[in-house]
Amino acid sequence: MRLIDRYLVRQFAQTTLASVAVLVMVSFSGIVADLLSEIARGKVPAALLLSQVLLRGLQFLPLILPLALFLGLMMAIGRMYRESEMTVLGSIGIGARQLLMPVARSALPVALLVALLSLWLSPLAQREAAAMIDSANRSLLLAGLEPGRFARIPGRDGVLYVGEMRADGSRFGSLFIEDERNGRIDVVTAAHGELFFDGEQERYLRLQDGFRVEGDIERLDLRLMRFERNDIRLPDHQRQNLVETPAFRATMALVLDASPESRAELHWRLAMPLAALVLALLAIPLARGQPRQPRYGRLLLALLGYLVYVNFLVLGTAWMAEGRVATAIGLWWVHALALTLALWLFWGDGRMPRPGRLR
Repeated sequence: MRLIDRYLVRQFAQTTLASVAVLVMVSFSGIVADLLSEIARGKVPAALLLSQVLLRGLQFLPLILPLALFLGLMMAIGRMYRESEMTVLGSIGIGARQLLMPVARSALPVALLVALLSLWLSPLAQREAAAMIDSANRSLLLAGLEPGRFARIPGRDGVLYVGEMRADGSRFGSLFIEDERNGRIDVVTAAHGELFFDGEQERYLRLQDGFRVEGDIERLDLRLMRFERNDIRLPDHQRQNLVETPAFRATMALVLDASPESRAELHWRLAMPLAALVLALLAIPLARGQPRQPRYGRLLLALLGYLVYVNFLVLGTAWMAEGRVATAIGLWWVHALALTLALWLFWGDGRMPRPGRLR
C-alpha cells in the first residue's frame, strides 16, 4: 500500500475499534440487566450469569460490529474534513472517491468476522446457552442450592436449606423452608424430596414426610399440619426446542431446509455481513462536512439510517417467515435499496457542478 493508504487504514481501524469498545460495553450492560431480571424471576440460575453474558454477547456481536464500522468510518472521515486534511489530500489528487480502497481494506475484515459470527458462532452460542439453562433448571445444585447452606428459593422470597443432596442435584434430604407474607409465616420441613417436572415447563419440589406450620405469630394463630407428600411449584421454565427452532439450527441445516422459517433465518444470517459492506460505502458520502459544522450531527443521521436499515431487515425476515414474501426475493430488496442510495450518494460526493452556459 501507499504511505497515505496505510495512514488512512490505520485511522479507520483505530476509530472502528474505539466504536466497538463503546458499543460492546453498552450492549453488555443491557445483557447483564436482562439476565439479572430473569435470575430474580427464577428463569435463569444465578450460577450461569457469567457464561450467559458471554454467550449472549456473541449473539449480539453480528449486530454491533456493522454499526461500529459505520460509526468508526464516519468519525474518522468526518475528522479529516473538520481538520482540513481532506483539503490537503485534495490538492494532491486524493478526493472522496480515492477513499474507497482504504475503506474497503478496513471493511472487508470486519465483514468476514461478522459472517463468521452470524453463520457459525452466534447460532452455536445460542444453542449452548439454551442447553445450559435447560440442564441447570433440572438440577438444584446448578440452580444455586448447596447442602449445608441457606439460600433463597428461585423466583420467591422464601429461604431454603437442605442438609444433603445427591451428586446430580435431583434429590435432597433434611429440608427446611421459611416464607413470610403479609405478616404470616409459613415454615415447612421434610425428611427428603426431589425436583420433578410436570410437562415441559412446570417445575415442582416434591416434599415427603414433613411438617408445616402456617399462621400469624403475633396473634398466636398457628396451624400445624403433618404431610406425607407436599408439592411446591417453582417458576415455569421455558424449554427451547433445539432441533426444530430455526434460530438454534446450524447454517448448513437451514440451507437444506426449504421451509419459509428456515429460509428467513438463513437470509437474516447473511444480511449482517452484506449490511457491513453497504454501510461502509454509505459512510464515505455521509461523513462529508465543513470545518465549522456540528461534530455529531451527521452521526445522529447515520444512527437513524442504521436503525431504519435494520428494521427493514427485521420486517422482511418476518414477512419471509409468514410466506408474504417469496424466498427468491428474500431480503435482497432491502440491500438493493440501501446499496442504490449509497452508490447515488457516493457518485455525487465531491463532484463539482458543471459550469453554466455563458450567453
